[in-house]
Amino acid sequence: MKSHTAIGIQDLVKYYKGSDTPALNGVSLEVPEGEIFGLLGPNGAGKTTTISILCGILSPNRGSVNILGFDQSRNMQEIRHVIGVVPQDIALYSTLTARENLKFIGNMYGIRGKKLNDRIDECLDLMGLEKSADRQVKTYSGGMKRRINLIAGILHRPKVLFLDEPTVGIDVQSRAVIIDYLKQINQEGATIVYTSHMMQEAEKLCSSIAIIDYGKIIAQGRPAELIGSKAGYTDLENIFLHLTGRHLRDN
Repeated sequence: MKSHTAIGIQDLVKYYKGSDTPALNGVSLEVPEGEIFGLLGPNGAGKTTTISILCGILSPNRGSVNILGFDQSRNMQEIRHVIGVVPQDIALYSTLTARENLKFIGNMYGIRGKKLNDRIDECLDLMGLEKSADRQVKTYSGGMKRRINLIAGILHRPKVLFLDEPTVGIDVQSRAVIIDYLKQINQEGATIVYTSHMMQEAEKLCSSIAIIDYGKIIAQGRPAELIGSKAGYTDLENIFLHLTGRHLRDN
């Protein structure tokens, strides 16, 4: 594996119990270091399954994953220390304050004392949450929960960050803060893998994307390249609908 590759995925196949149809059907991808990589697809296309396998939450039925030179089948412990995960669901204790949640998470990563407190203060300030740090998370608005969820995933300064719909259902201001911060940590060297249904956001944010449907990668490249590949198409949403169709994908 080349040193400049952050993530290498080879022939991932995943079946869920009770299903004859694979959720992933031979997915192969390579994500270079320093990319903001968008994994886009309709509901049920395989985005969250892919992210869950990359994070070690799910095991594939077949295939291999390599992250920053670590083989996932042998080095999952090492991988956990270099990746961060921001799931679609808010992964926090609602009855704890934001600060208490972050101290608990920091301790899990072996960060303690002044180093942890300074890092928590830094992140809370960047996300505009310093004044509400000692409130229970259950009292937060949707946008505030999204922002503290992001802090939980980046507290230990991961080299690779996985985000599953990080801006879904939030206010414009919270979305802007999150997007600006993702750009900042990417410029500082983090590789980001991001799923979203928001095509305009993905087009502006991502340096490269892959479109997945029915468990297969059906297109991959720079947003501008994909848009320019079909005459008459002017944005990523047009290309996405052209490739995946307009029929509804209700779960």
